[in-house]
Amino acid sequence: MNMKDLVPWSRERRNVPVRQEEDNPFYSLQRSINQVFDNFLFEGFGRSPFSLLTSFSPRLDVSETDKEFHITAELPGIDEKDVEISLSDNFLTLKGEKKDENQQKRKDYYRMERSYGMFERTIPIPEGIDSNKVEASFKKGLLTVTLPKTAEYQKERKRIPIKAT
Repeated sequence: MNMKDLVPWSRERRNVPVRQEEDNPFYSLQRSINQVFDNFLFEGFGRSPFSLLTSFSPRLDVSETDKEFHITAELPGIDEKDVEISLSDNFLTLKGEKKDENQQKRKDYYRMERSYGMFERTIPIPEGIDSNKVEASFKKGLLTVTLPKTAEYQKERKRIPIKAT
């Protein structure tokens, strides 16, 4: 046996009839349907592949002290007027929209870039929050929400000592 006979591309080509699937209208329909499903899966659920708006999820830091909870959200490039905070049924919801336009004009060219994005983040919070005293502050792209605990909730907390064995 010759070594060339073992290599598949060196074998003599056979005249095998090839089906022309492009000529079949059902093949074209199948390809179009597959493309629609691929666009849906790769673009994300509920968003149109033609949408100009994108969504993102801001990073959060959650901390607790004896008297309150603090939630800090990173919102770079967003103004405080574009952020909405709501509290209902033990859920804190942060909503916002980012609008950014970058325009450069020079004598030999003009460039304009725009980016828009929306977010909505819902955080479950424990019972025992005094909703009348919730405060929010915004500084240099950081949103801080302070959720004070009620006096009853503060009293309920009991430290349990750990014994070494």
